[in-house]
Amino acid sequence: MIVRFGFVAMSVLLEKTSPSRTMTYATFSKLDDREAALRRLERIAEENLRTTLRIMKHCVGHDVYVYRMTSKLIPLATHDALKDWNPYPALEEAFADVGRYAKEKGMRLSFHPDHFCVFSTPRPEVLAKSAEDLNYHVTMLEHMGLDPMTKCNIHVGGAYGDKPTSLERFIAQFGALPDRLRNRITLENDDKTFTVRETLAAAEAVGTPMVLDIHHHAVNDGGESEAALHDELWPRIVRTWNGPDGQPLPLAPKLHVSSPKSERDPRGHADNVEAGPLLRFLRGVNGSIPQLDVMIEAKQKDAALLQLMADMRQLQADGEAIRVIDGGSIEIY
Repeated sequence: MIVRFGFVAMSVLLEKTSPSRTMTYATFSKLDDREAALRRLERIAEENLRTTLRIMKHCVGHDVYVYRMTSKLIPLATHDALKDWNPYPALEEAFADVGRYAKEKGMRLSFHPDHFCVFSTPRPEVLAKSAEDLNYHVTMLEHMGLDPMTKCNIHVGGAYGDKPTSLERFIAQFGALPDRLRNRITLENDDKTFTVRETLAAAEAVGTPMVLDIHHHAVNDGGESEAALHDELWPRIVRTWNGPDGQPLPLAPKLHVSSPKSERDPRGHADNVEAGPLLRFLRGVNGSIPQLDVMIEAKQKDAALLQLMADMRQLQADGEAIRVIDGGSIEIY
């Protein structure tokens, strides 16, 4: 099984590479010339997109082909006071450059809308804002020229005191979204509420791929054994990555990995990723699929990925049945 690694948004190895530069609405509202203020927002967004492209080139330089972009590319894009603003004409070239490079290099890009994007909510106004936020992410992908195989990852959301009802509400409300939005989604188990089994049931019900987060599962396992995860749940998760015809999508299943920050904060993310627990999981599912893409969610971002690859090279040297292919991928025997 080939395993490719990626990281999230920021680089700690490159200088002056924040792709999330912003302007607060308080600052925006103090500017006398609204049109000039909007042009300033567009310039910030263009800089964010150019920085994203720089980070992508940094990725390819290290053989990393899995990368999650920041959601904060366009400042104030979904603010209620700016609903009449259309930033995309000014950003067409910058968006196109990101998409063109991703396709040229075979990079797998993604977004992860934040925790306010919840489709289990009982509140209509929150549901409307969630759909608006999802539309923002999908619109950016469309302007990059990337097809529906480029996904946005979300969680089920809150339980609101009644988890079964909330799960049913998610299925109904998510299912009512336009195909244009639904077809862009992957669904991930979370660390406090919806377990792997519950999230999988939702993913199967709405027909969307599921991303397994093994750190979230470790702190919110629902009483599942390791054998159940490997032998029962994982094969079902893999099947969610099949198309309507039952054949695998042209997109490898995806895994999220991080390590606990500390014993006192087991849900927090550590600076780096421990190779041992990850390798244990990979061995447990080896042979089930030809390729797996792994998103590293560690505080040290790209540095954590490079450290993990160094650890993998040491494990290979110590006789572990793995082969380091290049700077961003391994093979599990």
